[in-house]
Amino acid sequence: MSAQTEYPSKKIINNPSAVVDEALDGVVLSNKNVQLLKGHRVLIRRGIQCVRERGLVALISGGGSGHEPAHGGFVGHGGLSAAIAGAVFTSPPTKSILATICAVGASNRGGVLLIVKNYTGDRLNFGMAAERAKQEGIKVDMVIVNEDCALSSVDKTAGRRGLCGTVIIHKIAGAMAEAGKSLDEIAPFLRETIKNM
Repeated sequence: MSAQTEYPSKKIINNPSAVVDEALDGVVLSNKNVQLLKGHRVLIRRGIQCVRERGLVALISGGGSGHEPAHGGFVGHGGLSAAIAGAVFTSPPTKSILATICAVGASNRGGVLLIVKNYTGDRLNFGMAAERAKQEGIKVDMVIVNEDCALSSVDKTAGRRGLCGTVIIHKIAGAMAEAGKSLDEIAPFLRETIKNM
């Protein structure tokens, strides 16, 4: 009889089914400027009411987990208002995206800008949530980051993905929003920036 050999894990995780929630909890424990949106895998800026009261554009981004802290690391003053985490390598659900838009955009005359990477699931889910939010009277716009030069539509893919350029877009959008620029100023500027990446 041979004894069954146990191989050590090459990952620093406790349980694969809890990895996303534990990662988000870790970000909250290590950063007093963020909190979780109850019932969702969403990191939201503490003091979001100040953004609404000042009429600043609220910025939301997100995507599949597996790259933490990824978007969550950009939530805070001069950055994102919220970051939505999907399951590992899976787009966040539309329900969570809509809840986040409502949490940061309700009663906010500045509106909400969604910063989305060019992945099919992200485009669909963020797009559907944006349309629903507009039906609820929230001013929403969306920019698609697609600066990856490794792919093109000739490759029979969805096109250029959003990769490291997303970080630059987060930073530019955060600075513009904090400076009081309007949604109608920020979104076109970002689209032009993305086009030139």
